Amino acid sequence: MRSATATAHPNIALIKYWGKRDAALNLPAVPSLSITLDGFRTETTVRWGAPADLVQIDGRRVEGKEAARVLAFLDRIDPARPPVEVLSQNNFPAAAGLASSASAFAALALAATAAAGLQPDRQALSVLARQGSGSAARSLWGGWVVWDRGERPDGLDSHAWPLAPADHWDLRLVVAVVSGSRKPVGSTEGMIRTQQTSPLFPAFVAAAPERLRLAIQAVQDRDLAALGEQMERSTYEMHATMISAWPPVRYWQEGTVACLRTVEELRAQGVGAWSTMDAGPNVKVLCEAAQAEGVAERLREHAARVEVLRIGGEPRVE
Repeated sequence: MRSATATAHPNIALIKYWGKRDAALNLPAVPSLSITLDGFRTETTVRWGAPADLVQIDGRRVEGKEAARVLAFLDRIDPARPPVEVLSQNNFPAAAGLASSASAFAALALAATAAAGLQPDRQALSVLARQGSGSAARSLWGGWVVWDRGERPDGLDSHAWPLAPADHWDLRLVVAVVSGSRKPVGSTEGMIRTQQTSPLFPAFVAAAPERLRLAIQAVQDRDLAALGEQMERSTYEMHATMISAWPPVRYWQEGTVACLRTVEELRAQGVGAWSTMDAGPNVKVLCEAAQAEGVAERLREHAARVEVLRIGGEPRVE
């Protein structure tokens, strides 16, 4: 039996991934830009050649669809694989809009290929991780990461690539956890419903390439106001497609609205703070390092938990 352990960090999309051009391969309808987060992490150990298949997440054995998703991912690595044990642990809430699936499948791709004795390059790992969870394609790098939409039907050109390392820009992401509960509508279900029923979805797709271009330029220029505008517009446009779907996909809670209003108030007071959200109720705020604690203090009035995170580095395999 061979084993390997990998640690990967979640990433938060600033220019949003929402919608699929191919659901089976997790091929995105739009390109995206993310930052990898320090502090939050998934650690996954894979034992290749175990007595029987076992999937354990956060100390509990999982079965049914949750386990099947992991085991199907392992089958992509080797269709004739032996039984495998997967032991995975997060230090942050899962399925709450904090990109737990991104770090989970990035860590799984790294640990499983290492335990299987394979040595794929990072681009191939990004393609593999994407098939487990789309945003996992970006967690194969630290820092600032772009995920190309791609055009090929087989998805081989839809992978992430590093735009800038973690130390390119000394910013912080303040994460306001309004709720750590599991989402009522999963991201995949929400995407499909939105794509099929929202009249606003085509406009979101059409706007994404220019949003990405402007955001990349802002990162290269270290222009927070320019980046902040593009990330907030991408976030609100994405959530507008959800709310206009039928039935509506609403993740916002009272604390969500209060946090967003607080960010606007801070900016009116001269604080460079800009919000983003994934498919969940929690609010993330990008700001200068020197202003992060002040931003966090204001958000604590409305959130159950607030974390100040640095931009994270590369995943690793032990």
